[in-house]
Amino acid sequence: MKNRGQLIEIFMSNLANAIVHQILEKATNEQAYIDRYDKEMKNSWQIAKNYREKINPANRALPFRDAEEVKQKIINKVNIELNLRISRGYQNINLKLVEEYIDKSLKEMSII
Repeated sequence: MKNRGQLIEIFMSNLANAIVHQILEKATNEQAYIDRYDKEMKNSWQIAKNYREKINPANRALPFRDAEEVKQKIINKVNIELNLRISRGYQNINLKLVEEYIDKSLKEMSII
């Protein structure tokens, strides 16, 4: 059994990956990439959801301090990855979507 900190870290990494791929999907018009990003996003989302169910309290939002820390760490992870992709030549990535997608995702996962 993993401790709460490890569960939260795995949850955050998978949710960040799902959000990165959701934003990448919006940045392209090529169907092959859209399909790949969608598959990766759904897979990471499901893993994050499974880990969220193991983090107490499972049925309601985390305490404010924990929720804010989780949100900030996910924002950092997503921004780092997207900036890395931009430096590799990816185009049309809208960094303004990051916080909006994270807030929506955290609400769906009952973190905030």
